[in-house]
Order: sequence, then C-alpha cells, then structure tokens
Amino acid sequence: MKPELVLPGGDLERAKIAFDYGADAVYVGLNKYSLRKGEVRFNIAEIRKAIEYAHSLGKKLYVTFNIFAHNSHLSDLKKDMKAIANLKPDAFIIADLGIMQIAKRVASNVPVHVSTQANVTNSEQIRFYKKLGAKRVVLARELTLKEISEIHKAVPGVELEVFAHGSMCISYSGRCLLSNYMTGRHANLGDCAQPCRWNYDVYLSEKQRPGEYFSIEESDNGTNIMSSRDLCTVEYIDKMIKAGITGFKVEGRNKTEYYLAATALAYREAINLSACGKYTKKDKQRLKNDLKKLAHRGYTTGFLMGDANKGETYKGRSPIESWRYVGQIVKPFGDNSYQVVVKNKLSKNMHIEVLTPTGIKRDKIIEIMVDSMNTRVISPGKEDQTAKVTLEDAYPIGSLLRTKV
Repeated sequence: MKPELVLPGGDLERAKIAFDYGADAVYVGLNKYSLRKGEVRFNIAEIRKAIEYAHSLGKKLYVTFNIFAHNSHLSDLKKDMKAIANLKPDAFIIADLGIMQIAKRVASNVPVHVSTQANVTNSEQIRFYKKLGAKRVVLARELTLKEISEIHKAVPGVELEVFAHGSMCISYSGRCLLSNYMTGRHANLGDCAQPCRWNYDVYLSEKQRPGEYFSIEESDNGTNIMSSRDLCTVEYIDKMIKAGITGFKVEGRNKTEYYLAATALAYREAINLSACGKYTKKDKQRLKNDLKKLAHRGYTTGFLMGDANKGETYKGRSPIESWRYVGQIVKPFGDNSYQVVVKNKLSKNMHIEVLTPTGIKRDKIIEIMVDSMNTRVISPGKEDQTAKVTLEDAYPIGSLLRTKV
C-alpha cells in the first residue's frame, strides 16, 4: 500500500487546506463524539461537503467516533452514525468496543479504523480487532519502531497507522483522568482542560518523617513535569515505512490552517522522497528546520526510537515561536496584489515566506492598503480584518504568509 498522510480537520475550511497542501486523507467528526470536542466545528451537512471535496480529489475522509461512550450517548450515536454512513465516508475511527458493535449493525458498509485510544500494543490485539472487521489500527504511541516492525510481520494483512507529529498527552495512550478529577471536564469524552500543561509544586514525603516535605522544583514557577514535548518524526519517515507503517497521522484539530499547511508540506515531501528511496540526510535536516518554524514545545521522537527517557518534558507552558503566521491570501486583485486576512501584524518592507501547495517561497511586502489608503503597518484588530497587500510574486488563493519573529 502507498504510504498515506492523514491530517486533522477542525472545520470544513481547514479540512480543505489540509487536502490542498498534500494530505491523502483528513479525519473530522461531530464534536460530541470526538476527543477534541471544543475545537471541532462540523455538522452532518458539512461532513457531507468534506466527503464530496475529498472524493472530487480522489482522496479520503475519515470520521471519528472515538469517545468512550456512556449509555446516554448510544441512542443519538446510532442515528448519527447511520446518517453519516449514508454519505459514504472512507472509514470510521473508533476506540470503544461498544461503538464498534454499533458500527457493525448500522454502518457495515464503512471500514473501521481502531483509534490510538484503544491502546493497541501487540499483534494479538490486532488479530482480535481484525476478527471484528477492522481494516486499520492506529497503534499506541508507546511502541518502538522495532516493536512496530514485529507487529507488521506477525499480522501483515492489517494496515498500521501511527501519530507522526503533534502535541502529546502525558498519560498512557491519551487515556487521562486528571482533567475530570481536577475540573470536572472529561478527557475521554473530548473535553480535556489539559492540566498536564499547568505548573505544579511537587513534594516528596518520607514515611519515617511525617509532616516533612521535600520539594522538587525546576524553577521559581514550579515544574512542568507532566508537560510533554511535541512529537516530530519527519527525519525517520523512511525507516517507518520500512517497518510497515502505511498511515502517518498529524495531531491538531484545534490548530490553525497555517499549522496544517506547514506540516502537510513537510511530511508530504518526506513520504514522497522516502517512497522512491531518495530521502537524504540533507532533506531530513531541511524539513526538520521547516517544522521548527512552527510554534512548538520542543520536539521529541517519543517512544519510537527507544530513547523516551531523554528529556521528554517541556519546561514551560508557552511554546517556542521563531516564526509567526501573519496572513492568508483569500482573493487576487492582479499585479501581485491580494486581499489578505490579517492574522498578526503586517508591515511595509516586511520579509516573509509564502506557503503554497507546491512549496515555500521567500518574498517581501511592497505595499499595504486599507480602505483605499496606504499604510505602513496593520494589526488584526477586528475579527477577519483584511488588507490589500502587494507582494513581489504571484501566488494562489489560500497561500499563507509568515515572518521571522
């Protein structure tokens, strides 16, 4: 099977961006059945449009039903799953065995992908899910590349997918109870408050010394001992393909269109070069450097390379940001002038990089006009603030502008 790049889509427009910038498949969902409840803005009508857009490009659209359901969810879930099945999505992504049973009854025409939330870590689990009809398994992130290779050899008939990039939860396969315990927001129903990112004061107490507490601190602000670095595997895509992985998944249904475009471009090129045996050390470093231009919490390969004990937590809450997303081209005016939605401050003579579906180019802002008036600087201000921006070169609608911080 040809290696597949799978990106998130928090809404219809972001799903389209993901496809346009190189995704083979996009995963979306209704917020009440998704593990990113607050950031998912799809209804069934928009899922229909996303499926139609994907299929018009010869690509795929997957729909998530990856919560761990309670009885109160089941009646509506059956109705919604049946309605979405009629739209012919390319797969449902499911973690809960009960929801898999429902899918077999009301949506037997839709392939099932087992979610990473199901914690699949061995070949016997995969054989079990294969008997249930699963076509693909999104493996637990706790596996090493060696273990993945062994699983592929043991069960070659099941597609294997892994998370290749994005933020990670500190708990085992993302099944966390902290949020529910501390805030009443249930992570396994898609409403995580992300307490793993908060600052903590941590103390040790020794049984023979009751009442004496020994603090563990990394700074005056406490410790971020539970805040994981972000996953980045772009340098190892060739090795991952050889291990039998055919699906490379990017995390981030709450991320911007800029994040989707940048990650899609990098991983699309890595997969294409790897598939034809031309992925050089120079390419790997270049693509890793491109991904470092995104805001991130420091990068790690997680458990993949078997060295997950080497500084895997991030020591702060605010991400590293060396480049900033400043605008999106939404309409051409001719003569290299465009209507741009302003995302961050733009200024005349600003040096920028422009992300397009065919690559990244360097450019410069020649002129900025607002309400037919020239201006040197514009900030986002009101929602969906736009400006007429003149650049040195021509670009397609949907291109994204970024500048060095």
